[in-house]
Amino acid sequence: MSEESRNAGKELRDSEITDAIISAAFAVHRERGPGFLESIYEQALAVEFALRGIAFVRQKLIPLFYRDHQIGEHRLDFLVDEKIVVELKAIDAFENVHFAIVRSYLKASGLADALILNFSSMPLTIKRGPSRTRISTTRFAPLKFLGSCFP
Repeated sequence: MSEESRNAGKELRDSEITDAIISAAFAVHRERGPGFLESIYEQALAVEFALRGIAFVRQKLIPLFYRDHQIGEHRLDFLVDEKIVVELKAIDAFENVHFAIVRSYLKASGLADALILNFSSMPLTIKRGPSRTRISTTRFAPLKFLGSCFP
């Protein structure tokens, strides 16, 4: 799929940007509901971003390097306002691997923030990624509290 860009021409503070992303995601989820493929939500969210004037790049390629050699690339669902990675899911529940992948996106891109949106849940589930200052020591918010198996 080719890169698709939309530029709004307006700059927003990060909190305003994340609020706009979340608001657009809720609009898509409210209209479509759960049960569709991830690609359908991606198409719908691209339309919603464009209608709202949110600057984004869809399917942004991020090169991966090992010892100064390109060994592959990541493909971000969305890069919003050149600073926030938006990863879409249409799954029963988040797993640790989903958070690890997004952390690798942040590391490879040099970006600080990410949102993971799960459109198959009711209501829409949103997880925020770590900021740059805490990326090496912070994990995504836990999905649920697991009590100790030890007495």
